[in-house]
Amino acid sequence: MTPLARAAVEVLSTADGRAKAALSRRHAAAWRTAREAGTHLVGTASPPDRPARPDAPELLDPRDVPRRRPGSPEGRTALLHAVAHIELNAVDLHWDVIARFAHVPLPMGFFDDWVQAADDEAKHFGLMCDCLEARDSHYGALPAHAGMWRAAEDTKDDLMGRLAVVPMVLEARGLDVTPGMIEVFRKHGEDQAVAALEVISAEEVAHVAYGSKWFHFLCGRDDLDPKPTFHALVRRYFHGPLKPPFDEARRADAGLPPDFYWPLAEDA
Repeated sequence: MTPLARAAVEVLSTADGRAKAALSRRHAAAWRTAREAGTHLVGTASPPDRPARPDAPELLDPRDVPRRRPGSPEGRTALLHAVAHIELNAVDLHWDVIARFAHVPLPMGFFDDWVQAADDEAKHFGLMCDCLEARDSHYGALPAHAGMWRAAEDTKDDLMGRLAVVPMVLEARGLDVTPGMIEVFRKHGEDQAVAALEVISAEEVAHVAYGSKWFHFLCGRDDLDPKPTFHALVRRYFHGPLKPPFDEARRADAGLPPDFYWPLAEDA
């Protein structure tokens, strides 16, 4: 099989969203097959500083992305488009952590977890694209947030920082907001979007849990206290306070206790 780090770079170097997602799923399946056969190889590779991206959507400063209210069909289309953009970036973020830190001595379970997360995110992107196309739209039809890759750039040399900011802050935010999005679509009888978002909501808990698990593993290996280490890394790499309300039950399911995130909140 293709060494995993090289497979990760192939995904990162693919521009088209549907093609990127399909390649992500193929490489994930190949990795699982190789693991079962005992023929797996992580290898090393040099990932690009930024992943390849399609010509559309136009990427704007977050302040310039148009605000649309989800009470209208157009607003709900924009919401699905925003989720699709997040999921496509998540595909790249998970393959990037594999390629960028393949040289770090880690248990093979680390790579198993992030391959699974990348596979899930590729599926989620496909679900959002299906929802958009059922509404006579598509990914790229609307402008999107240009700042999604900043966390990867800021933590390109710091694995603990990457785990703290991406799964334990950014993806944890999804645990807080996705249930509310589901209710918006349920209120308007949009069953396809509800079903897709329910899949995303359930599977994102595991991704946050992967972050917490491997963050704690690295802290234990380096004899660091996880909580103050997490606070220091988030203050270093995340730009601004965390924003409540927090879904404390879902965060607990993912291995995030309140004393990790409340001290970082804007009204703490």
